[in-house]
Amino acid sequence: MSLSRSSSNHYCALLKHCFNSRDAKKLHCHIIKSFRTPETFLLNNLVNTYAKIGSIAHARKVFDQIPQLNLYSWNTLLSSYSKLGRIPEMEHVFHAMPTRDVVSWNSLISGYAGCGSLAQSVKAYNLMLSDGSSNLNRIALSTMLILASNRGCIHLGRQVHGHVVKFGFGSYVFVGSPLVDMYSKTGLVSCAWKAFDEIPEKNVVMYNTLIAGLMRCGRIEDSRQLFCDMHEKDSISWTAMIAGFTQNGFDREAIDLFREMRLENLKMDQFTFGSVLTACGGVVALREGKEVHAYIIRTGYEDNIYVGSALVDMYCKCKIVQSAETVFRKMACKNIVSWTAMLVGYGQNGCSEEAVKIFCEMQKYGIEPDDFTLGSVISSCANLASLEEGAQFHGRALVSGLISYVTVSNALVTLYGKCGSIEDSHKLFSEMGFRDEVSWTALVSGYAQFGKANETIRLFESMLAHGFKPDKVTFIGVLSACSRAGLVEKGNQIFESMIKEHRIIPIHDHYTCMIDLFSRAGKFEEARNFINKMPFSPDAIGWASLLSSCRFYGNMEIGKWAAEFLLKLEPHNTASYILLSSIYAAKGKWEEVAKLRKGMRDKGLRKEPGCSWIKYKNQVHIFSADDRSNAFSDQIYSELEKLNYKMVQEGYVPDMSSILHDVEDSEKIKMLSYHSEKLAIAFGLIFIPPGLPIRIVKNLRVCGDCHNATKYISKITQREILVRDAARFHLFKDGMCSCGDFW
Repeated sequence: MSLSRSSSNHYCALLKHCFNSRDAKKLHCHIIKSFRTPETFLLNNLVNTYAKIGSIAHARKVFDQIPQLNLYSWNTLLSSYSKLGRIPEMEHVFHAMPTRDVVSWNSLISGYAGCGSLAQSVKAYNLMLSDGSSNLNRIALSTMLILASNRGCIHLGRQVHGHVVKFGFGSYVFVGSPLVDMYSKTGLVSCAWKAFDEIPEKNVVMYNTLIAGLMRCGRIEDSRQLFCDMHEKDSISWTAMIAGFTQNGFDREAIDLFREMRLENLKMDQFTFGSVLTACGGVVALREGKEVHAYIIRTGYEDNIYVGSALVDMYCKCKIVQSAETVFRKMACKNIVSWTAMLVGYGQNGCSEEAVKIFCEMQKYGIEPDDFTLGSVISSCANLASLEEGAQFHGRALVSGLISYVTVSNALVTLYGKCGSIEDSHKLFSEMGFRDEVSWTALVSGYAQFGKANETIRLFESMLAHGFKPDKVTFIGVLSACSRAGLVEKGNQIFESMIKEHRIIPIHDHYTCMIDLFSRAGKFEEARNFINKMPFSPDAIGWASLLSSCRFYGNMEIGKWAAEFLLKLEPHNTASYILLSSIYAAKGKWEEVAKLRKGMRDKGLRKEPGCSWIKYKNQVHIFSADDRSNAFSDQIYSELEKLNYKMVQEGYVPDMSSILHDVEDSEKIKMLSYHSEKLAIAFGLIFIPPGLPIRIVKNLRVCGDCHNATKYISKITQREILVRDAARFHLFKDGMCSCGDFW
């Protein structure tokens, strides 16, 4: 070997260890100094090195300086453009080549496929075949099968499969795996299995491919059997099974398989940990989730962005928000998935304010939201009844174009519905280019919460007429609308149709709606018969609903029956004591009221204090009964005194049935005068400009006296007052309420 060739080989070896442009340029300088005319194969290696590290401009410059270009030179440059997705340059080089071989065609087809260009890839593939079948190779076939798989193009996949068989590539595992994958992803499992069986020597990759394919299609038992039949399993095999179990709702099986995998001492990666953490969150398996977390720390995967996001999600689903926060804050790198996991976690755990705050924090880091993130933060605004902030996010959706995503539009329909702007909710729904079942359900639920029963039913029937299938949530909305409007017969019909026509098995919420339907209408015997026929006992909400109606109608017999069951279910829930006390107080049975109060004291129970809040200039003002802590208390109480005087002149009479104290009537009137919602309304009358509605939120149900008083206030002041209590919306206008006094 000549000295020149020996030196060239030395430099070629050094070029393999260049991983950045600085080192490559230094070596390039040495080559120029050492050789007057470097050999072509050395320059080819230099082109390849520059291309490998992404310095395509330098690669092209060296290529143009090669005195005697050979096919390897052309293919090196062509492959570089192909890998970088530089399609125009790739096409230019390909057409300029004096000759082409298999590598040339592979580069062209792979370049188009990498950019997702189905038409151009097929065109290049057909050109290759017309240039001579000798060009056909396993890489080209595999590339086309993968493209057909990713694009769901079964026609192309079948065509390529025909070529695989025709030209004798059927026994190649390299081609067999993408063939199995293509049929699996397009839902043709029998074809995938047949292709699998036709490969004489199967490797672990083929088994893994078929297992994964059988899992997207839901063939759990077939996947399990195939997995058990494998003589040799690798980490990918185990991970595919764990991921498949998780994706198909077999969370407990996924956790058990993860334990077995650990016993096998196999290496786990981010996909293994991500799948099992999703499974732990799915079944709220906190203990197992913590065990996985400990193993993640030991194996050094805690800093992995994918694993960190999965940990945040798992802790949030297990209701351990503080641990989720700790993991989130420790993450060195965060992406949109990480931020969204924390944001959604806050929302799922009732921490809607924190969800909005973390969205704003995410913005400071320059991370742009996707449709799911924006939809989630809008949902949090809906839970807070924060119309102003929600409207700002609506503007953000319009500017960014994310309004076109159904997830964002659905969240906005829900937002306006929950904030009492049902007209805006319906307008947005009407403007949606695409609607799904969630869109219809969001609007149905909005009308239901607003108490517009007839509109809710009409919308529900329109949903059916448009061919959309209602789900459990849709029926909860319709049934609750019927219960709040006293439409007993209609509610009964819808409940029966849910079971018989739509094949939906009722859950506790549906039964609660029916209990509420009967009891609100005063049909207590029907309610009792319905409960006795239920497949399970009502939950606490169901019993509380019955007890609440008993208080309204003064039915002591059924009320005591409901209270007895409610106390067994939730012995520390004060609702049963308060509601039963109200029944006794209305009947003048003060001794019984005293006994219940003593029972509460003995158990250390205290009634949840009622509070109301109103937002003004981005600040929330919270009031409790007889509250004088607000900076504007003097003005508020003065305003209420004026209103009380005018209300009495209009015919207002205080409703003292909700007072559970055996005191003089004058004292009861005084106690009623300064309930939290009245203070919040007075604040709104002082500060909210005329012409704008006054929006109040209350944590408990509005009492009868406050409801009556607010009707008078709306008439006297000619203001719209919107109150969202624990049960529903009340829109007070011109002395009337949207609920029709039925709540």
